This record gives sequence, structure tokens and C-alpha cells, in this order.
Amino acid sequence: MIGRLTASRRALSAALLCAAAFAATQPASAGVTDRLRDSLFRHRGGEPSGMPLARYVSEEGRAFVLDRTQPAPMIKFEDSPEVWVLVPSPAPRGDVVYRNDMGEPVLRATRLGGFTLFSDERPSGEAVSLAGAAQPLRMLALSPQALAERMLQASVRSGRAAHHPVVFEAEATPASAALIADAATLVSLAYLRLAGADGGRALLARVGKVQFMEGKKCSVAIVKDVMRIVVAPTQGLAGRPSSDRISKALRIGS
Repeated sequence: MIGRLTASRRALSAALLCAAAFAATQPASAGVTDRLRDSLFRHRGGEPSGMPLARYVSEEGRAFVLDRTQPAPMIKFEDSPEVWVLVPSPAPRGDVVYRNDMGEPVLRATRLGGFTLFSDERPSGEAVSLAGAAQPLRMLALSPQALAERMLQASVRSGRAAHHPVVFEAEATPASAALIADAATLVSLAYLRLAGADGGRALLARVGKVQFMEGKKCSVAIVKDVMRIVVAPTQGLAGRPSSDRISKALRIGS
């Protein structure tokens, strides 16, 4: 059974089936700091040693949570709602480089547990320091009404950035609803980012509708004036494109 949802600046029709949206779990229980400290010199699945779940702060003061307790490592910066799914790859001296879905390096981890953070501002990297325990990056359930509101909010934010209405449409099952809600937020982040770039609004003017659907492999493409995003529920949060990947699709078009 499939539910259909459409969001615009003026209206939102039809409720989705049951859904979930991204959020953190309850605060860590007592004693978690000791368990994390005990894990400092423990290796997981060929990855460098270090806390599998912790909060870090970079030299420039940017804070983030790194969660390696799940099949796909994830990172979330405190100044953004986006959760980045990382792909580890081996590097010299037993290090590991964690890349985003664009193949760009985000973190480098040494075998002793040290990290280097890469960014557009610091492409050569900056050291980070451990700041303490953190909450795992998880999904929690939302009501259909709350999910519909998420879609509408993302549609409105995208329309404001583009200076024209952007309709969001989705066909969701209980398995794909969480990813679609998260992907809608990432689309709005990509719109806001492009709106502030040179020539960005001209690129955004080409798209008047965003469609979300379920599939076996996540993808993003633009066909005429429609952006089509496929989410893959079996891949977890890795089953939706990042905001950078969405931005690239808007720049390239089809």
C-alpha cells in the first residue's frame, strides 16, 4: 500500500503511512564514559582504534559527533541538521580515510585514534580533540502529520531560496518514509547553499518540482523541470543522497 504526498507553499495533500525521521536517542546511561574509555585501544572491523562514539572539536572550534557503532560510520556537525554517511578506505601507515558519497575526504583516522578533519576552508586538514561522550545517531518514529509538516517545511524553504514555488511530491511506504523525510531536508539545504552562490538562482529556476520514490539504489537526477530522488531503505541513511550530491545534480542538470 502506498501513500502519496504533495507539498507546496499553499497546500499539502494526503497523509503518508507510518514514518520515522532522523533524531538522536536518549542521553547515554551512567557508566558510558568508562565503556568508551575502555574502547580507546580496541579495534573494530579493521578500523583504527579510538572511541566508536564520541564528540570532537576541531582547531577552528567546529564540533561534531562521530558514530562508528553502526554498519556505516556517520558524522554530524552541530551547526547542521545533516548526517553524513562515511565510507572508510585504507591509507598509508595503517590510517583510514573516511569519505562522503562524493568521494571527498572528510576525516583521516590514525591507527592510534587521532583524527584530522578536512573542509573547504581547511582542505589540508585540521586536528581535532576529543570532547566527551555523545548520543548515538539514530532514527525515531514520527506521526504521519509530523512527516507531512517536514515535507511542507522543506518545500517552503526551497521555494524561498529559489524565489519561486517548489512542489515536493512523495510516494512512501513505512520502509522509505524516514529516508524521504530526511532527503527532503537535504534538498532544502542544497537549495539554500546554491542560492548564495554565484549564478545559483539561475540553476534553481530550472526546477519546479521534486519527486521522491523508493528503489534499490539511491540516486538523484533532473529530468526537464523535475528533480527525481530515489531512496533505498535497505541501505539505511546511506540510502539517500547527501546535500552535496543534490547540489551537484542541480549544477549539472541533465
